[in-house]
Amino acid sequence: MIVLGIDPGTAALGWGLIDRTGASLRLIDVGCLETSSALGLPERLLAIHRFLADLIGRHNPDIVAVERLFFSRNAQTAFAVGQARGVVLLAAAESGRAIREATPNEVKLAVTGSGSADKEQVGRMVAVCLGLDDVPRPDDAADALAVAIWAANSERSDGREMPGAAVMDRAAVAPMVRGESAYEQAVREAIVRERKAGIRS
Repeated sequence: MIVLGIDPGTAALGWGLIDRTGASLRLIDVGCLETSSALGLPERLLAIHRFLADLIGRHNPDIVAVERLFFSRNAQTAFAVGQARGVVLLAAAESGRAIREATPNEVKLAVTGSGSADKEQVGRMVAVCLGLDDVPRPDDAADALAVAIWAANSERSDGREMPGAAVMDRAAVAPMVRGESAYEQAVREAIVRERKAGIRS
């Protein structure tokens, strides 16, 4: 199953593609689309739409996952994210792809075990989950991969979404008979290492 994760924004839109085979996750591609500040908003949104249509056409993802709009103290930022999200949803709907949405806190909880994790923690756990040597850069790209990881691990084996279940709480919806998956074990071990490192420093 191929999942395209999106961290929406009009100036910078992070994207990440991963493949899930069983409990194994593999990075396919990742990046960040930046639109020129010299362009007006309509042109920026058009550039985003064209890029996403091309990306979806090239990689044929089963799922497009995007962060839900969240309340922000900066109204201008919230509007920009909302407009970019609309374009993402349009491109996914036009292509007939399944769409998954999660709040930033849901994604952080699923990937790091904490809904209040900072960007560095999210980036490090994304690297652990995908077996990468380095944290993906920029932050928008790492955030997009985190969204993709959340979506990939929120799907049941029959391809349907597990409603309301974060990865760390999967047993609430679909109990696992043989213990934790390889992904969940990697998350748990990384959290333990992070805590030990914090105690030493």
